[in-house]
Amino acid sequence: MIEDWRAAWGIGPFPFYFVQLPACQAGGLWPLLRESQAEALSLRNTGMAVTIDLGDANNPRNVHPTNKQPVGERLALIARARTYGERIVDSGPVVRQVANEGERLRVWFEQTGSGIEARSGGALTGFALAGKDGRFVAAQAVIDGDTVVVSTPAVGHPLFVRYAWADYPAANLTNHEGLPAAPFRSDR
Repeated sequence: MIEDWRAAWGIGPFPFYFVQLPACQAGGLWPLLRESQAEALSLRNTGMAVTIDLGDANNPRNVHPTNKQPVGERLALIARARTYGERIVDSGPVVRQVANEGERLRVWFEQTGSGIEARSGGALTGFALAGKDGRFVAAQAVIDGDTVVVSTPAVGHPLFVRYAWADYPAANLTNHEGLPAAPFRSDR
């Protein structure tokens, strides 16, 4: 769609910023749809506002968060940084690399701003690990600098990690600027 609009309007790769689907209990496909949206970031001059934290707990089947202000603010940050050149943090953490460290996996992130944290200061939530059997189980996650170390005794030799990989995940990783980490999986 993005490439089609750019071709139809004939003005080149104009900025195209969009909103990733929020937490929503919609029938099991939401993680895959979010992943498809994130793939559009491979196109030049695109940006995506992550809204995984803006699902409506009072109406979890509603795809349209009732609180619109953070959605607009996140899109504005992207435009201010990428269109107008302001030197500001415009995104939450985005997975860059995953490395095996024996009985745990370490996850490196880009877009960490001034650091990463668990929203509301508690333990990190939303991480799961799987071994060669491909069965994911909830895992403990600990911040170590700008990385997250993920482990669980239930998976002795983890190979894959997922974060916020559910329709309505309980996931709370953000940067210090308050922008949520993008959902991801390493088992593609």
